[in-house]
Amino acid sequence: MVMDLSVELIHATVQLEQPLGDGTRTVGTGFLIQSTAPDGAPRTVLVTANHVLAKMPGKDARIGYRIANADGSWSYSPQTLRIRDEGGGALWTRHPSRDVAAISITAPAEFAKAAIPLNWLAEDDTFQANKVGAGDEMMALGFPRGLAANQAGFPILRAGRVASFPVAPAQVFPTFLLDFTVFPGNSGGPVFMSQAARKRVGAAEPQEVQFIAGLLTQQVELNNERLEIGIVTHAKFIRETLALMDNPLAPVTVARSEPVVGAKAASAEEAVARD
Repeated sequence: MVMDLSVELIHATVQLEQPLGDGTRTVGTGFLIQSTAPDGAPRTVLVTANHVLAKMPGKDARIGYRIANADGSWSYSPQTLRIRDEGGGALWTRHPSRDVAAISITAPAEFAKAAIPLNWLAEDDTFQANKVGAGDEMMALGFPRGLAANQAGFPILRAGRVASFPVAPAQVFPTFLLDFTVFPGNSGGPVFMSQAARKRVGAAEPQEVQFIAGLLTQQVELNNERLEIGIVTHAKFIRETLALMDNPLAPVTVARSEPVVGAKAASAEEAVARD
């Protein structure tokens, strides 16, 4: 049976929120990665944009788990996620130069099973081997303005086309543009390619091409006008952030260029939705 990355990531993507005490809440998106602790034990890691957690002032956020019921329905069941210690210090690991954050979590058994394997995250050679470039379609999952696809709390799936060239290597091009409308609340959501058949270089027949390209971190604005272009941070920096969780001295990529001028976070600070 062929794996459908769209469905797998829908199950692994969650809404992150923190009530602000005035009837509003700060909202972002995250997704779960299956990782291994230094002692070899399996663990579940929440990945999101660093600014999503940084803009949440309280110690506890809420992570939007979904529970499958016996009759085939689903229930939305958010749980508390501690993101700061008693002194207000961050409990998550952030990438030193890119807008990526990761935090180990204890998820319900059903959600731990839904976490995405680490090897589904793209590397530089993933883009090159599949000739990924301008005009290719990618999909993104998120909660624009805190809106879910339904009452069960599933994320909204949208699509856009790669709007910049080239997209690799990450050391030279740490981000790339995606032509789709970004809303506050989308930040931290996975951006991925899922094509049923694509001819890979050196392959005799078309093959499945499915991988996580990165996560949405910003939108492009010029003179306070939104240009309906999202900025995606390369998945390589997610891998590096996961490595930093266990080894603060793990090597990281120093990018040679920065995001497009006018870029603005897509962002938790604006994602204030009425309850």
